[in-house]
Amino acid sequence: MSTVRVEGDRPYDVVIGHHLLGALPGLLGEGVRRVLIVHPAALATTAEGVRHDLLEHGYEAYLAEVPNAEEAKTAQVAAFLWQVLGQADFTRTDAIVSVGGGATTDLGGFVAATWLRGIRVVHVPTTLLAMVDAAVGGKTGINTAEGKNLVGAFHPPAGVLCDLAALESMPRHDFVAGLAEVVKCGFIADERILDLVEANVALLSDPVTAAASPVLLELVERSVAVKARVVGEDLREAGLREILNYGHTFAHAIEHVERFQWRHGAAVSVGMVFVAELARLAGRLSDDVVDRHRTVLGALGLPVSYRGDRWDQLLAAMRRDKKSRGDLLRFVVLEDIGRPVRLEGPDPTLLAAAYAEVSEGASAPRTVAL
Repeated sequence: MSTVRVEGDRPYDVVIGHHLLGALPGLLGEGVRRVLIVHPAALATTAEGVRHDLLEHGYEAYLAEVPNAEEAKTAQVAAFLWQVLGQADFTRTDAIVSVGGGATTDLGGFVAATWLRGIRVVHVPTTLLAMVDAAVGGKTGINTAEGKNLVGAFHPPAGVLCDLAALESMPRHDFVAGLAEVVKCGFIADERILDLVEANVALLSDPVTAAASPVLLELVERSVAVKARVVGEDLREAGLREILNYGHTFAHAIEHVERFQWRHGAAVSVGMVFVAELARLAGRLSDDVVDRHRTVLGALGLPVSYRGDRWDQLLAAMRRDKKSRGDLLRFVVLEDIGRPVRLEGPDPTLLAAAYAEVSEGASAPRTVAL
């Protein structure tokens, strides 16, 4: 077991290891009497196990089942949870525990942020994507018809419990999609992550063997440490935190156009290749680093291209992105590995050219051996 400390105005611990349920009461802290366990239908058995453990520790524990994945992140589901909290007389000294993937932690965090203007929340992420991204950092949110995470709040958790044993039962495609956020951390801040991924592609293709390996433990620790360093300095995305959005402007546009049927990690994978190509065309990034995006992501089985007939829709979606300012598009790009910078208002010709580079049917990409 290891612990990564997230500093800031409200510091908290991210505990990483195997079979960690016993650590949950310590993360909840003193004074909590009632706990609402928010979970998707697919994790009903797991949530019941959490409830039983909390009951044995003397808590009043309630279960609230929500839809799976992005279908949970709606105002209607949030209102249902507010109703449950009200009917159970939850006070400011009570807490929510979210058990599930990134959609569940986003929702649970948002409801915690808004109930009585803020109660404690502990995240128990059960997917790789949630462990290294959604559950850490204090961003919460729900979706609207106009876009993803447009309604939300910054609300740091009281703690995060990353039990790697939960990853053993993940579908392979979902697990691999989570690796996109791990790779992102490598490109923006920690090249050792890229080296580890490239040296262990076969291991990382199987969630069962990967979950028990020291390689995955190190990858999760390093990825969480990258995010912890950033959000500890910049909780509300005033500057530094924006680097965590590497690849996400284009990714969120894909998700919107695809009506959230694409896995987030798959969209981020294409988004990273898009901004790498954009940086290259802007004279910021070398061919070798662009090639490395394609090879490391492609080796994992992640997509590096997208259909070529959706530019107008994608551009409109990007203009609605939270990182835009008026009509000014903003992207995080690289000048080298570990050197992210902001690119504001790129020429529309460059944007279209970068899109052409990631469009299916484009000329064969440059490649280098892993």
